[in-house]
Amino acid sequence: MLLVFRLGHRLPRDERISTHVALVARAFGADGMCYSGEEDRGLEESVKKICERWGGNFSINYEPNPMKFLKNAKKKFTLVHLTMYGMPLHKKINKVKKEKNIIVVVGSEKVPSEVYNIADHNVAVGSQPHSEVSALAVFLHEYFKGKELDKKFKNAKIEIEPCERGKKVII
Repeated sequence: MLLVFRLGHRLPRDERISTHVALVARAFGADGMCYSGEEDRGLEESVKKICERWGGNFSINYEPNPMKFLKNAKKKFTLVHLTMYGMPLHKKINKVKKEKNIIVVVGSEKVPSEVYNIADHNVAVGSQPHSEVSALAVFLHEYFKGKELDKKFKNAKIEIEPCERGKKVII
C-alpha cells in the first residue's frame, strides 16, 4: 500500500496544487491520498469525480491532526518525506522499495521540523526549489520503475487510445 499525505493544504492558495498532487498520486500508482490543513470538500469531490470517470479505487481523506496521524501511521507504514534537503532519491530508492506500506509526505507551507525527525526517510528529488507535484511524480516513477505509465484502471468510463495525431477517446 502506498499513500500520499499532503501536509498543510491552504484555501484558496493550494486548491489547484493539491488537486494536482492527487491527480499525480492516482495516475502514477498511489492507492490514496490524505491531506491536512484546511478541509476542502471541493478537492475531495474533484478527486472522486475523476475516479468515477477514469476508474480505479483511489481514495482521499481529510486528517485534522497531521502529526497525530503521522505518528500513528508509523506503526504500520514507512514515512518517506519528499524534501529538497533530504538524501538524493537515487541513493535511497532501493531501500524504500523494500518497504511494504509507505506514506509519501509532501508539504505545502513550511514543513515543521518534527516531520523531518519522525520520517523514516527524508528524500530529495533534486536540490533546487521545485514543485511538490514534480517531486511526487519523479518519486513514484522511480518507485514503480516506470510500470505506472502502462497502468490500466478498473471501472473506467472513459479511456484514451494512444495515437500519433488527434485525440481518440473511448467512452
